[in-house]
Amino acid sequence: MLTSMTGFAARTGRADGFTWGWELRSVNGKGFDLRFRMPDWLGGLEADLRKQVGASVSRGSVSLNLRIAREAGENAVEINEDALTRVLDAIAQIEDRAGATGVNLTPASASDVMNFRGVMDAPQNREASEELLTELRADIAPLLASFNDMRAAEGASLHAVLTRQLDEIETLTRSAHDMLGQRSADMRANFQAAIARVMESRAEMDEARIAQEIAVLAVKSDVTEEIDRLHSHISAARDLMASGDPVGRKLDFLCQEFNREANTLCSKAQNAGLTEIGLALKVLIDQMREQVQNVE
Repeated sequence: MLTSMTGFAARTGRADGFTWGWELRSVNGKGFDLRFRMPDWLGGLEADLRKQVGASVSRGSVSLNLRIAREAGENAVEINEDALTRVLDAIAQIEDRAGATGVNLTPASASDVMNFRGVMDAPQNREASEELLTELRADIAPLLASFNDMRAAEGASLHAVLTRQLDEIETLTRSAHDMLGQRSADMRANFQAAIARVMESRAEMDEARIAQEIAVLAVKSDVTEEIDRLHSHISAARDLMASGDPVGRKLDFLCQEFNREANTLCSKAQNAGLTEIGLALKVLIDQMREQVQNVE
């Protein structure tokens, strides 16, 4: 079964006087790109998170965000003494400079000082307790499980769509093969006309050259190989989809090969019905490739 690169999961928790919320999301990507957004004082978590997410996801642009805050209560508000000192010193320096130049400033209020970054966020800049880190690490497994459930559900939908598209491609490919008999009469007339044109130049060409030109015309009109390759690609795509492995890149490459054969079929068709089938194949292959871009 296929897995989608698109997924989302969220989870909340609380421990050691803190509440938090996780958000894990991913979108399409050519490779695996994992980005974190979390407070610096929890930086020690990153190695564990990268290992766990990397073991579960092989492709896609993934972002993991953690928002954490101290629970409301008596100790919820603390002053960062170092930050407060820096802010007050900076205010004093600015006021001294302004006074020396004759500029009058409005005095800063306590609420103004509190709003400076870092003054009131000391609780979230302290070293995380082992209890908090343990609880946060324990949250990752269920978060990933929910995330992967969504990706699997999306993958099942992709599997159904791609299976239907492969069925339609197979039907068109069989129709192309069945049309070869009906096409032979038109091809015979076109072939004879081409030979006649070659024979008109016979005086200027030797027998070996004539035989070579006829062989080239025969090769250019034969689409059996293209039809056989389309059948082979269909079988390969089904095998990849059933493997259970991350096969998005391989399916994308296979779509290019599908398109190559459809293009050649159109260029060799020399028949309205076969050309119509070739164009229908190209449309289906483009639609299939759009879906493949979502496969991990």
